[in-house]
Amino acid sequence: MSSIALVDANNFYVSCEQVFDPKLRDKAVVVLSNNDGCAISRSDQAKLLGIKMGAPWFQIREQFNKGEVIALSSNFGLYADMSNRVVNCLALFSPQREVYSIDESFLDLSGFGSKDLTAYGRDMKRTVLQWTGLPVCVGIGSTKTLAKLANHCAKKRSQYAGVCNFNMLSTPAVEQIMASLPVNEVWGIGSRSASKLNGIGITTVLDLKQAHSRTLRDKFSIVMARIIAELNGIPCIELEQVAPPKQTIASTRSFGSPVTALPSLAEAVTLYTARAAEKARAQQTHANSISVFIQTSPFATTPYYSGSLTIALPSPSNDTRLLVKSALWLLRRIYKAGYNYQKAGVMLNDLVPEAGIQRDLFSNDDDAKYGKNTKIMVLLDSVNQRYGRQTLKLASEGFKAPWKMQQNYKSPSYTTNWQELLSVN
Repeated sequence: MSSIALVDANNFYVSCEQVFDPKLRDKAVVVLSNNDGCAISRSDQAKLLGIKMGAPWFQIREQFNKGEVIALSSNFGLYADMSNRVVNCLALFSPQREVYSIDESFLDLSGFGSKDLTAYGRDMKRTVLQWTGLPVCVGIGSTKTLAKLANHCAKKRSQYAGVCNFNMLSTPAVEQIMASLPVNEVWGIGSRSASKLNGIGITTVLDLKQAHSRTLRDKFSIVMARIIAELNGIPCIELEQVAPPKQTIASTRSFGSPVTALPSLAEAVTLYTARAAEKARAQQTHANSISVFIQTSPFATTPYYSGSLTIALPSPSNDTRLLVKSALWLLRRIYKAGYNYQKAGVMLNDLVPEAGIQRDLFSNDDDAKYGKNTKIMVLLDSVNQRYGRQTLKLASEGFKAPWKMQQNYKSPSYTTNWQELLSVN
């Protein structure tokens, strides 16, 4: 029997904050989305107060007394760094891993037959906590879908103490658990699919496990058939040890305050394009086309406008300078004066690997021919990685950024900024 473990950090964003500020422990804490909008991570105490995921901060603030709920702005640099620390820690426990998300990783434990995997899971949990300060739960099953379900039990059912191993439970015991869980707890079953399944009498995880695979494949898709197979212990979803390159990279943000002037929009679009180009270079891909969009708030009383445009590039590129030049050309054509813009975004489309680039036969770009552009981008990335993002940047990004995202409650960059390291007295 194969053994897959899913290690998932508890209340990840909040837990990262609590590592560096112990005063937040045992408090109702929420981490807010961009521009301090909605709750995207909640401490257990905040959940007990009834605060829902996605609840707007202005409503939470009105509902509770001052100081009863502590709000923090998103500190994504800190969270990404802590995630990397957890992944490095888990490397000790299995050579075959898939980083599924910022707070979740799958580990293949199939070759560890002589080990007590439940005890091994506890060792993982203990080591991650000791090395990073982050609490995690471990679910183990014979497939990724069962490991996900076991992780849910490890997190929600106190008798497992944070580690649930379906492979050590009898089939009747696992099915009893499945019968107690709604079908939407299955990995890959969203609210729309769950509603359709409920309509044909499939309301629990056990119902789905025992359903006729071919019938549901015809009603839904091959994906549903694979989920049913996985619930029955037949592996259909392999570990992706190397994440496949993205075919599209998007960089979008809502503004901290409405933007009306074209120069301010140009600064934002330059920044978003630079971020997208950096991501493309990191995965060694080049874009064939680029899109830009701007829009006003659909909820404002002022007139609504949304504009977008896409252009094909002369040849695939991940050069920030060329992409920014194209993005600003698009922006000038979709911009309309007199509107209060609330959001802008840039998308790099039809990404191809460097090995598959077909250059423009009629191009006279000597820099591209002799690799000068590549060397400049390598230098740009290396300086920014060493000394901090935007140490080197294009002048068109500007310096004051009045449109910058609101982060009124942001904690220090404890691990990614030399100036904000914790000091011990």
